[in-house]
Amino acid sequence: MKSKLMILPATEASAIQLLRVPDDFEEQEVYRYVTGVIARVEEDNPDYGWDDIAIELEAHGFEIVDFILGPGLG
Repeated sequence: MKSKLMILPATEASAIQLLRVPDDFEEQEVYRYVTGVIARVEEDNPDYGWDDIAIELEAHGFEIVDFILGPGLG
């Protein structure tokens, strides 16, 4: 079975994150859902960091995936 993955882009390359999406999410739904999770964390904790977001995502079945960022293509 193929995994659905979502890249969370960032200005700094070291802050880019890769998520494995739970199977029960559709593509359109997952974007809105992750946006909502990030917004809730930001609202609840103005001093939030990536770990706060990751905890919430993992609690809802998302998996943080390690990756290697390769060279630019153009």
